[in-house]
Amino acid sequence: MSAPGTRPPAPLTGLRVLDLATLFAGPLCATMLGDFGAEVIKVEHPDRPDPCRGHGPAKDGVGLWWKVLGRNKRTLTLNLSRPGGRTTLLRLAATADVVVENFRPGTLEKWDLGWQELSAVNPRLILTRVTGFGQFGPYARRPGFGTLAEAMSGFAALTGEPDAPPTLPPFGLADSIAGLATAYAVMTALAARERTGEGQVVDMALIEPMLLALGPQPTWYDQLGYVQERTGNRSANNAPRNTYRTADGTWVAVSTSAQSIAERVMHLVGRPELIEEPWFATGADRARHADVLDRAVGDWIARHTRADVLAAFEKAEAAIAPIQDVREVMTDPQYAALDTITTVEDPELGPLRMQNVLFRLSATPGAVRWAGRPHGADTDEILGELGMTAAELADLRAEGAL
Repeated sequence: MSAPGTRPPAPLTGLRVLDLATLFAGPLCATMLGDFGAEVIKVEHPDRPDPCRGHGPAKDGVGLWWKVLGRNKRTLTLNLSRPGGRTTLLRLAATADVVVENFRPGTLEKWDLGWQELSAVNPRLILTRVTGFGQFGPYARRPGFGTLAEAMSGFAALTGEPDAPPTLPPFGLADSIAGLATAYAVMTALAARERTGEGQVVDMALIEPMLLALGPQPTWYDQLGYVQERTGNRSANNAPRNTYRTADGTWVAVSTSAQSIAERVMHLVGRPELIEEPWFATGADRARHADVLDRAVGDWIARHTRADVLAAFEKAEAAIAPIQDVREVMTDPQYAALDTITTVEDPELGPLRMQNVLFRLSATPGAVRWAGRPHGADTDEILGELGMTAAELADLRAEGAL
């Protein structure tokens, strides 16, 4: 065990990551690695920093989204299209384990910074390339954003009410899923490097993790010609499954994926006779009678306050959750017990609350060590660690490379 007051080394301590990416999947991958100890160096253009710094609300001119996405990263400015920027990146790459980038295919090659050049200075490097559509194929050179992945994957076609337009999420869903998938891809490539001693290229297309998250739809279509349609909050696999309004004007979500849970709910809402219906025996048959079940559950919930509904469902061991906005998330006792929302001391803004690391490790936990730092704050320090002198830095600045 560690001595009191000390923290054991995080599992990725000693791993060096160069984050060249912007908005949002690539940077999120690097954030995940940094959360568990990797040294992450965020490389941004001197005049055009990561647009995340300006996305969403700001406080005192400081973007708050960046404080989360840029956490556990040191920041460096570098213009990769200038000769000095190119040679400096190659010097950094020679010391790194992972490079994460999301330029359009061919951009790094245009600057003579493609896999051929990077692997020449560091054969063990993992070059991680995150784009909308992958490195090849008819769409490869198109601009790619998470919204397009949400549209093309089938997600939007499934989301919303049956008689309403397809619905896009009001947040970066595809980017978030791709960021998590890319972190997994990097760790897989690093595991392979342990066996082979050689690096390789990771090719991540935003459209693919989003499609995977939608489950077996391609197989359903391949084998049965089945195309899932929009069902709103209902499920084609079980019922009752919906959101319901309580007597005090709030909302709850009910799920009955297990047969025993569905039966408990019917007893709770005073409609046990429905359990005897032949169609109640399977989730798919219950889903075909969702109107009847929704009325039974919805009418009962509408007569009770949310607190009473939650208490009754918990006593009956039936599955329910309140529909919470961020205000309630911040005070939810389960999140508090898990320390899901943690506090970080920030030199610019003081105490900041944000999501903690994604999972807990019992022996080598991760941590949010600091929030996103100012643009280029660590440039001189990082390049000084490469042995670059003040005169060399001055020359690079004069060239416009820093």
